[in-house]
Amino acid sequence: MSQSSKRSRAVDKWKFKKWYVVYAPPYFGNKEIGVTPADDPQKLLGRVIETTLYDITGDFNQIHVLLRFQIIKIEGENAYTRFKGHEWARDYLRSLIRRKTSKVEGIFFVRTKDGYRVKTSCVAFTVSRAKTSQKYAIRKIMQEVIEKRAKELNFKDFVQECVLGKIGSEIYNLAKKIMPLRKCDVWKTEVLEVPPEALEKELSEIAAVQETTAAVATASSSTEKSS
Repeated sequence: MSQSSKRSRAVDKWKFKKWYVVYAPPYFGNKEIGVTPADDPQKLLGRVIETTLYDITGDFNQIHVLLRFQIIKIEGENAYTRFKGHEWARDYLRSLIRRKTSKVEGIFFVRTKDGYRVKTSCVAFTVSRAKTSQKYAIRKIMQEVIEKRAKELNFKDFVQECVLGKIGSEIYNLAKKIMPLRKCDVWKTEVLEVPPEALEKELSEIAAVQETTAAVATASSSTEKSS
């Protein structure tokens, strides 16, 4: 096959693709997080889209937080998602390492109040080198706090507290009693299991946001016409 024929086939393939606007779930503000192409909207279902927390909050200090969302609904040229996981950029993680200090890590598998199973990774950076017993005590606090919050919170509240640092702050305030810390936070999450009934609930929440957005747009349009 000639090079021109290959290029023509590639061009033809893209010719039939449409671009879809992707939105974060309601518990992340229903913000537009990007666009993605497809020649068939059904092929978008299950696709994972990556963005940063900065793109949602506008806070440049959160640009190192990478977010993953999975498409679960297509309506027109819009794609709607659920949270799939997050992690810190590797370069940012490496920048936190200092000589003569310790890095304490813990990985915990928890289930939220409404049945989502989430792999949760926490990290703490100490001011000085930690003893084995101190590392064990800090890791124990990580486990207790993360498991406790998972049991108390629904999925959307749990992931918000992980991503936005609330759980990390709680661990930090307890663990600094063991030894001084420079930083402590949940640096990575991954959704491993979604309860069977969750999709219907998530879709209804998306529909409710769509109705509210449409109502606000209609009211705004009416106000502009009357003025």
